[in-house]
Amino acid sequence: MAHVKEPEGVDFVINSKPLTPHEKLEISALIASMKTKTKRERIVQRKNTKKENME
Repeated sequence: MAHVKEPEGVDFVINSKPLTPHEKLEISALIASMKTKTKRERIVQRKNTKKENME
C-alpha cells in the first residue's frame, strides 16, 4: 500500500461526532447478528463437506 501525500491546503484528518448510546447499541446488535450468521454458514459448509467426502 502506498503512502498518500497530503496536497497543500487539504487535511485528511476526520473529526466525527461521538456515537449516542442508542447508536452504539444498534451497531453492537448488527455486529452480533452478522457474527452468528457467518458462524451458521461455516457450520453448514463443514457438514456438507463431510457428507460429500463420504459419498
